[in-house]
Amino acid sequence: MDSIGTFADFGKLGLLCSDSIPTVLGLLDPTIAPPFLYYSYVPIIIISLIFGTFVFIVSRASLAGRLLLWIAIVFSLLVGSELLLWISAPAALVHFVWQITIIFHALLVFFLLNFTYTFVVKEPLPALWQSVIILFLLPVFVLAPSAYNLSVFDLAYCESVQGLLWPYMYAVETFALAAAFIFCMREGRRSKDRGEQRKSYALGIGIVLFFGIFILSNTLGDITLTYDINLIGPAGMIAFLATITFLIVRYHAFNTRVIGAQALVLAVIAFLFAALFVRTIDNARFILLGTLVLVGILGTFLIRGVRREIEQREHIEKLAAQLEVANERLKELDRMKSEFLSIASHQLRAPITAIKGYASLIVQGDYGPVPDTMKDPLERVSESARVMASSIEDYLNISRIEQGTMKYEFAPVDIASVAQKVVEEMRPVALAKHLALNFSSKDGALTVQADFGKIKQVFSNLVDNAIKYTKEGSVTVTAEKLEKKVLITIADTGIGIAKEDVEKLFAKFTRAKDANKINTTGTGLGLYVAKQLVEGHKGTIRIESEGPGKGTRFIVELPV
Repeated sequence: MDSIGTFADFGKLGLLCSDSIPTVLGLLDPTIAPPFLYYSYVPIIIISLIFGTFVFIVSRASLAGRLLLWIAIVFSLLVGSELLLWISAPAALVHFVWQITIIFHALLVFFLLNFTYTFVVKEPLPALWQSVIILFLLPVFVLAPSAYNLSVFDLAYCESVQGLLWPYMYAVETFALAAAFIFCMREGRRSKDRGEQRKSYALGIGIVLFFGIFILSNTLGDITLTYDINLIGPAGMIAFLATITFLIVRYHAFNTRVIGAQALVLAVIAFLFAALFVRTIDNARFILLGTLVLVGILGTFLIRGVRREIEQREHIEKLAAQLEVANERLKELDRMKSEFLSIASHQLRAPITAIKGYASLIVQGDYGPVPDTMKDPLERVSESARVMASSIEDYLNISRIEQGTMKYEFAPVDIASVAQKVVEEMRPVALAKHLALNFSSKDGALTVQADFGKIKQVFSNLVDNAIKYTKEGSVTVTAEKLEKKVLITIADTGIGIAKEDVEKLFAKFTRAKDANKINTTGTGLGLYVAKQLVEGHKGTIRIESEGPGKGTRFIVELPV
């Protein structure tokens, strides 16, 4: 057997493989390729790259999608290098390509293991396991340019003789295949979600088909020196991509629900395109038979996927129609609720107002002397009636706001005077709790366009709220002008408000966390109504508090 041991010898001899005539670029002879080479290699390279790129584009945020693209790239380089081994004419080129092919084997193992873990666990492979994989693959990268990779070159057959590094590489690939399969099966059994179980099992089977076919064909080819067997190897990628396609269609893999049918159509087109590379009619029969089987399988997946998507769309349309009916019914019920609240509140307001008025008159002695033992109960009746009347007014305003019937009668109003009037009316309530209630105006009269009754209710709600939630100390109301705005501030020394509760308090039926400890009669409507009425005046209202136990400030801003 004629052989050459070092790469430098090729440069000296300038040898060509005996059975080849370089007609392409002076390096390649496409005519010496086996009949099925181009059908087996070229279309699969195209399919892999297109498929990997397609998944990457539609799932860029997915690490698994990026790793699948790397698998497609490395696999294409590996298959491309093997194609060059078949059609290269210079012996030096054959030897060089053969020498770097083992590096692509190692990279494929690295990316496939990373992809398997990421796809199943949905997290990157831990750094420790990354290091272990690299440690096993390191000899391949270090020894690739040595005789451990390729010992000599056989000039008679124009092929390199593999060294000890190749059996090691095949052993690593076999171990990686077993590890990936066992991992998928184990994670599938651990998962409580049936869909995740099936995804893990399917991926495990796809990896076995992919790497199993690929490793077995290469191993058998090297052992028997019948390298036509290697032509079967790339079919493993088709099995792997078919598995990924199934996972996309059936389980919406890679966080996408739109590419299932497209992926299947792409695969079908690729198989049909591959038939163009068949050069003889006898070979075409076998190729078309295999293509027919594959297209039939993929077509079945496609039909099922499209049918499932149609059924889901019809179900969604049905649910949407039902939801629309339910929404209309809810709107009607909400309108009826608002009308009921409005009617009920109107019916309640008159008797409550009468109770409050008569109780006050009796306490004041307008109907004759009142025994001391009756004064306290009557004062409680009067206060309860006042609170009830305020709540009823809130309900009425909510009903008007929600029905869109709230009307404002704007006129020039001295806001400072309105705030002072509210303070005078609420002072007895504050004194009953031994609180100081003070008012001050820094700028005298502050006139704005406002609805007197509604803006008075805003201040009444805020002052009443401050008194309710202040155990001791004072409530201070100040009025001032700031540029083109009037500011009314109601500050208290009460329980304060946590920062996370501040914005929530303007919602309906919402109260601070510790509000029930201080006042059990609150409805959680006063601040909501106040905010709506202030915004109806083109103003703003906000809350400031340094935290629980540090008091609260309500600030109302109205345009001048």
